[in-house]
Amino acid sequence: MKCKITNKSIDPFMSFGKMPIANGFIKEENFSKEFFYNMEVGFNEDISLFQLNDHPKPEMMFNQNYPFFTGSSEYMKNHFNKYYEFIKKYLKTKSKIIEIGSNDGTFLKNFLKDGNEILGFEPSKNVADFAKKNKIPTVNNFFNKSTVKNFKEFLGKTDLICASNVICHVPNLKDLIESIDLLLSSDGTFVFEEPYLGSMFEKVAYDQIYDEHIYIFSASSVSKIFKMFNFELVDVLPQTTHGGSMRYIIKRENKPISPKVKTILSYESENKLDSLDSCIKFKKNCEISKENILNKINFLKKAGKSICGYAATSKSTTILNYCKIDKSCIDFICDTTIEKIGKFSPGMHIPIKDMNYFHNNMTDCIYLFAWNHKEEILNKEKQFKGEWFSHVSL
Repeated sequence: MKCKITNKSIDPFMSFGKMPIANGFIKEENFSKEFFYNMEVGFNEDISLFQLNDHPKPEMMFNQNYPFFTGSSEYMKNHFNKYYEFIKKYLKTKSKIIEIGSNDGTFLKNFLKDGNEILGFEPSKNVADFAKKNKIPTVNNFFNKSTVKNFKEFLGKTDLICASNVICHVPNLKDLIESIDLLLSSDGTFVFEEPYLGSMFEKVAYDQIYDEHIYIFSASSVSKIFKMFNFELVDVLPQTTHGGSMRYIIKRENKPISPKVKTILSYESENKLDSLDSCIKFKKNCEISKENILNKINFLKKAGKSICGYAATSKSTTILNYCKIDKSCIDFICDTTIEKIGKFSPGMHIPIKDMNYFHNNMTDCIYLFAWNHKEEILNKEKQFKGEWFSHVSL
């Protein structure tokens, strides 16, 4: 695959094998028609960018049946409230604000205060419709040059563009940044946060890699990419979301830069996050992690233990299919998302059950797929006295 920024051909350093759509929870009658692709990852050393070498078209993932609503998680709602408090310092009186990938409007609704003019871009129709019902101005379309040009009142006048766990979904970073360039005022700010490459490597959290996550960013890659378009990384803030994320603050060139940027770039250089060496080490760690989790499950099954999965996450699709964990290992996966309940997990076809079923059919052990929400979940499920486990240490 060629990198859409540098046009450089990127060879894969690792394959996770055939992979279905991560959020493609499926009915039994559609098993024979299920889509698979070869999930390989590569690393562009020119811009220190970790990326999928192939991926499904975005329209296959973000459509009228996208099964995730930000507002369904109290943890994420609290996070976005804090995010808003942080981001207010970049606002003016009656600012123009755009969110890329605004989902159900959970974050954007904070900005309705103080007469701000807001606009969300959300390609998934079901969540965009939900946001519009809640009076959040939302465009049901992808964010790109052809769509943003229709909003002349924002062109060159936008004070703040924000995004959360979205920029890694966008195949064409060049078009994305050029769209931001069209919209931002001379002193405008682009703030986005994404799963952090350093955290993924440290935790061997390979489940961060799936079809929607075309890129896993580091400060090095963000800095190099945006410099190509006359933008500057001016600040960074580590986040706990998604098992370890980073918030990046971008401005046009010749603006003051926080000392934290130099610190993190030095850290990444010392730990080789800006080179292929760290990726080769990560590959070996993934293989060890896979062996360890399969040994764990085999040990539990031989001991006669029953196992269920907790939370039918996008990330679980990578774990289950990479490790070939099916319903002979895990009896069912419980979840609260109506769009997933009664269906089966992508690829491995483990049944998805509601929480009532889980509470009435307690297993001996639980594979916690939503390990990044551990505290919230373990606090909620105190009545479960068995063993929780995950491929990422709990």
